[in-house]
Amino acid sequence: MTNEIKPYIKHSRQTRIRKSHLKRSPAENGAVSGPSRNHHTVKNNQPDARKTALFILNILDKGNNTLDSVLEASSDKTDLLSKKDRSLLNALVYGVIRWRGRLDYIIGHFSNTPLTRINPKALNIIRLGLFQIIYLSRIPVSAAVNTSVELTKSSAAPWVVGFVNAILRNAAKNFQKVPFPDSKKDPVSTIAAQSSFPKWLIKRWLHRYGPKETALLCDAVNVIPPITIRTNTLKTTRENLLNSLKKEVEKIVYTTYSPDGISFFNPMSSIPDIKSFKDGWFVVQDEAAKLVTLLLDARPGDTVLDACAGLGGKTGHIAQIMKNQGTIFAIDKDEGKLSRLVSGMKRLGFSIITPLTCDLEKPLDIKRFKLFDRILLDAPCSGMGVIRRNPDIKWTTSKKNLNYYKEKQLLFLKNLACLVKPSGILVYAVCSSEPEENEEVVKKFLSRHSEFEIKNISGLISYSHTSVVSENRYLKTLPHKNNMDGFFAVCFQKKPF
Repeated sequence: MTNEIKPYIKHSRQTRIRKSHLKRSPAENGAVSGPSRNHHTVKNNQPDARKTALFILNILDKGNNTLDSVLEASSDKTDLLSKKDRSLLNALVYGVIRWRGRLDYIIGHFSNTPLTRINPKALNIIRLGLFQIIYLSRIPVSAAVNTSVELTKSSAAPWVVGFVNAILRNAAKNFQKVPFPDSKKDPVSTIAAQSSFPKWLIKRWLHRYGPKETALLCDAVNVIPPITIRTNTLKTTRENLLNSLKKEVEKIVYTTYSPDGISFFNPMSSIPDIKSFKDGWFVVQDEAAKLVTLLLDARPGDTVLDACAGLGGKTGHIAQIMKNQGTIFAIDKDEGKLSRLVSGMKRLGFSIITPLTCDLEKPLDIKRFKLFDRILLDAPCSGMGVIRRNPDIKWTTSKKNLNYYKEKQLLFLKNLACLVKPSGILVYAVCSSEPEENEEVVKKFLSRHSEFEIKNISGLISYSHTSVVSENRYLKTLPHKNNMDGFFAVCFQKKPF
């Protein structure tokens, strides 16, 4: 999955909930400041963070839209908010989605009406109010309750207003006393409720990782990740970039695994407004995504195909590694994405990239393409490895989706395999750690394509960090082990004639 530059509201401060998940961490206490008096009453004729958050949550409930796409489509509302209110909006939207499972468990404890019978809009209002009560300590409980009641008045009957008011006031006094399932009798329900994940996913993780590691994984996924960027080494050095950003961000550090990565929190302005970004010194990209590109081992003068290029995060990295020498074809079926890719490559100063509209679900016209030294398939996937950045994924993905993506990934690999030169490289990557999209795809592909074998990738990643390379020569990263997104990648090499 290509790392896009998210709207500024996504980069405002939030942090994890530690230990009991009921205590507020110091950083989160400072996430948003207390409301001014006009926050106590929701006014329909002016921008309001809570009203906008409710609008976004309601749109998401209708399905078929990702949170990123809803935020982008709602920019006419979010852009009118002050910086302070954008920060509050960010805390509310991402916080409610991230902790929805836990919030719903607590709501269910205090409600005589089953959650499935509560009006969805009213339920979202209760979630918003309860999230503020539990996690945002600088917002008075009275403000959290009163603003929620006012939101309800604008769209519901008086008895619904009373219901929302009663639930929130009761929860405000007693939420810490809510009993959770017994971990010994029902570990799946316990972790699902406390850490806010769907039961089907917790059941899978417990089977694969065990209770201790599953808990660590859930905690890591619930942490708000830093903004991670990649230095454009054709224009500057990592050291120069870090020094240029020091006064504009907080907690800036070099990444551990990637040789050109930097991570930080809380930029003072939106990413597109930062001078070094405008000058093409960096792109936003998670550290795991940078490691995937290294597996290509692309060299100056190579002919490379970036399949499913999207917005070009990995495309630009390939060009950077090739020192802007050679040829890269970036293909995607979305012309809009390719248009933005071209704009991004211009900012970065890369001139060896040719965009092509192409649908990999259909057999490729081999005559249209040359054979390639290197092909990268950053395949469409469930996105289960990037939940910490996109918390809506855990509520929209199901076990059925995994097999759907598996079949699509195998189809794409089949359609690309014939374009690899003898001794050439085909890298398969997904931002998912689920077996259906990882080992099962590899096994099935190799059983159908004996002309390929798995290449040893240890030498392509710094020897001191080989923990990200499995015994089976896969690249595997996990948030709780490597402090980066969950990625899987394998390097297939075509056998010589």
